[in-house]
Amino acid sequence: MQPAPQPPWQTRLTPWSHVWRLGLTLVLSAVVWYGVWRVDGPHRESLFVIDLVFGVVAFALLPFRRRWPLTIAVATTLLSTVSAVSAGPATLASVSLATRRVIWQVVLIGLLGLTCAQAFSVLQPVSGDPYWLTLTINTVAVGASLAWGMYVGSRRELLWTLRDRAERAEAEQELRAGKARGDERARIAREMHDVLAHRISQVSLHAGALTYRDDLTADEMRESAAVIQTQANEALHELRGVLGVLRDAETGELLDGPQPTYGDLPALVDTAREHGMHVEFTTALPEDAAVPATAGRTVYRIVQEGLTNAAKHAPGSTVLVQLSGTPDDGIDVLVRNPLGFARSRTPGAGLGLVGLAERAELRGGRLEHRADGSTFVLHGWIPWAA
Repeated sequence: MQPAPQPPWQTRLTPWSHVWRLGLTLVLSAVVWYGVWRVDGPHRESLFVIDLVFGVVAFALLPFRRRWPLTIAVATTLLSTVSAVSAGPATLASVSLATRRVIWQVVLIGLLGLTCAQAFSVLQPVSGDPYWLTLTINTVAVGASLAWGMYVGSRRELLWTLRDRAERAEAEQELRAGKARGDERARIAREMHDVLAHRISQVSLHAGALTYRDDLTADEMRESAAVIQTQANEALHELRGVLGVLRDAETGELLDGPQPTYGDLPALVDTAREHGMHVEFTTALPEDAAVPATAGRTVYRIVQEGLTNAAKHAPGSTVLVQLSGTPDDGIDVLVRNPLGFARSRTPGAGLGLVGLAERAELRGGRLEHRADGSTFVLHGWIPWAA
């Protein structure tokens, strides 16, 4: 016989739960047994042994009431037909079955319990109560025990449901918090790369030039060192700007700090020219339409990455930067420079393009890079309303 499946809300009984249930069952059996044998026991000593043996069997079946609830409830109820001692185990088994709230099983054990109780009243006539009164008492007793069992089962299910919902909500909250932390780390990583890559690349290039140039005068050396210092200071300043807007010192809330937009592109190009790059910058965007900040920031980052890569891999070459588009067609960004033969010693080469491609996709645009003959092409498209 296969054990009955356990409902998820069925709690495991503690040792104390076993003790008080067994104690209550013994009390109930003792009350019924005393009521019967106080009147008829001395005249029917042979039934005493039968009653006691059947009662012991009923108590022995109780530990299996959760494994085979219907079978044990039926068996103990049948034993209670001729055994007063079995009244307690039969009641507990019926209540345990009712906690599962399977209607057909509850109705079955209710009818069986009422029938056996009436049969016990006939076999053990200990009072002169009329039949209808005995039937009413037995009906109330059986109905009350089954109703109590169904109430206990309903309460267990309610508590289990509430606990399960709380655990799910907590787990979902942890997942949302973990995703938020991951998104924030990714955002910080992208901003850190976009902000610092250009400056650190300039520092690396100037420092690398000093290792090869042995014909520089002291003034030229100091001038080159000053450029490196300036770039390093600007990198530190921008780093503090990024870190400073991540969290408010008092509230701990995320803050929004000023970020470069489309209007900052001329300054970026001028800075690149001041450091020796040859940049041809043209824009065909309408002057009467303001470029949205999010779209302008993405365009700025694309141009910045293109200039940085050109400085790394093709120093001294001419870089062509072209912007075009309309509010309806979006913004087209094109950065072209010779492939060059220089191999960058700056770590992390290639990661910036990957991050920028992800940034463009998040804005609903796209970014691709390719070699067109001897020219490296960085081509992006960003929706105007990104």
